[in-house]
Amino acid sequence: MTQSAADHPSRALAAFAAGLRFDDLPPHVVQRAEELFLDWFGSALAGKGARPVVALERFVEVMGPPEGEAEILVSRRRTSPLFAALVNAGSSHVAEQDDVHNGSVFHPGAVVFPPVVAVAQASGASGRRMLTAAVAGYEVGIRVGEFLGRSHYKVFHTTGTAGTVAAAAAVGNLLDLDAVRMLHAFGSAGTQAAGLWEFLRDAADSKQLHTAKAAADGLMSAYLAAEGFTGAKRILEGAQGMAAGMSSDADPAKLTDRLGERWALMETSFKFHASCRHTHPAADALLSVMTTHHLTADAIRSVTAGVHQAAIDVLGPVLRPESVHQSKFSMGTVLGLIAVFGRAGLPQFESHFDAPAVAAFREKVVMVADAEVEAAYPARWVGKVTVETVDGRLLTARVDEPKGDPGNTLTRSELAEKALRLAAFAGAATAEEMEPLVRRILDSASVERIGPFFMPSGVDALADPALLSLRSR
Repeated sequence: MTQSAADHPSRALAAFAAGLRFDDLPPHVVQRAEELFLDWFGSALAGKGARPVVALERFVEVMGPPEGEAEILVSRRRTSPLFAALVNAGSSHVAEQDDVHNGSVFHPGAVVFPPVVAVAQASGASGRRMLTAAVAGYEVGIRVGEFLGRSHYKVFHTTGTAGTVAAAAAVGNLLDLDAVRMLHAFGSAGTQAAGLWEFLRDAADSKQLHTAKAAADGLMSAYLAAEGFTGAKRILEGAQGMAAGMSSDADPAKLTDRLGERWALMETSFKFHASCRHTHPAADALLSVMTTHHLTADAIRSVTAGVHQAAIDVLGPVLRPESVHQSKFSMGTVLGLIAVFGRAGLPQFESHFDAPAVAAFREKVVMVADAEVEAAYPARWVGKVTVETVDGRLLTARVDEPKGDPGNTLTRSELAEKALRLAAFAGAATAEEMEPLVRRILDSASVERIGPFFMPSGVDALADPALLSLRSR
């Protein structure tokens, strides 16, 4: 780390975000950015019709312009970038299928792609410009999350806090902010950053508000900076900055960790199960032991999941979930779906989260803090289960890399299938609509102009070449 980075890490991080260009990105980073783009796209469509998303859409109908170049994916309406980013970010955090970075415990896609895509659509940016901006957002947001540390995550939803700065970095890159103005954008973003975990106790809708506001506030911060609006220059590490008010273990060195050499985006995981990521290691471990020993749910007397403390902090308050979304933060429910149906996907949650067999299995599950799992976290999310069978056997299993982690990742084919499945589940798009979009999203670097993805009802695509930007090549 240079002396400048050590003395003023916020400035160094802002300079990196402002200066990043497509030619700086290794090919494997570009490829992963396209894959993350597709993964986000499917997650955003999966939020169609969810109550929080409908509420956000209605808010936009009242407050937002009735037309514009930016697209609300679930409704195919056009509006301004600010309001499109707001709805698309809220929508992409409903199905619990959006990406996650383990080390920062942060969901980058839900807060980076909504504002970047909206601004790219409004400005006519190329796929290369959009992807570069997205990478800037991922690299900044992940490092801010790591900087804020584990104490932050105990109370604050990192995706809402670090995510606001990530969105500002991404949009700032797309707007060609210089390093000085990017730093001001960080200052405005950081002073608005928010998101508290208390909502889980009440099955409230705040999680979608966290991503919606992070995306919109980050976008606004970048646009204000472009107009000369100033923000705190040490909003991250300053004496009265984010870490001072939100963390007791912040590490400023994390903010500039190997910038331009370590591509943190490559460490991001795709979600396989449609639940909180903290449940995935145990879910994979239980599936393993049941498959190996040919067990049914009725053959199991109890399950003990060895977990890290953060899993207990987040999942512990949810004892008997009252809604589909809250059930995704219930270890017992997730393991119950795995035991009864062999899968914890969207259909299982929607139709069976409180089914008698699942509810009965929920009561068999306990979480305990495991020293080895705790020591590995957050760099690795290890899963351990001990299963006691009705006939008295004690069976164990462990998973060192849950399905979707970088070392056990989803292939492009699996990501395409996932996106089609998410779009179909919500009725947001047909397979015929999605298949060409999937191909183009996975080749975004060749797209000359990011335009709308879907045609509004009654519009002939041939009448507007912009509508063909991701569909015709």
